[in-house]
Amino acid sequence: MSGGASDPGNDHLPVVPAWTCETCGGEWPCAPKQRRLLEEYRGERPALAVYLGSCLAAATQDLRGVPERILQRRFTGWLPRQSRSW
Repeated sequence: MSGGASDPGNDHLPVVPAWTCETCGGEWPCAPKQRRLLEEYRGERPALAVYLGSCLAAATQDLRGVPERILQRRFTGWLPRQSRSW
């Protein structure tokens, strides 16, 4: 394997309760995981928001010392905004 997206050793999964990346050690979701999630959920942005919201809820319980606004930015603040057609 070349370490691509299909390589399970390169999945950038979260290690809980610390919510760090098992692959690179960064805060989860790390930049590589963010890119991968955007690719995996292409066209399904609401589903990605629900998934990350559930991760945020769990992380809020695990990381009680981290302000909620910081966790919100970390888990969902990086999502691209969709334009509204009102």
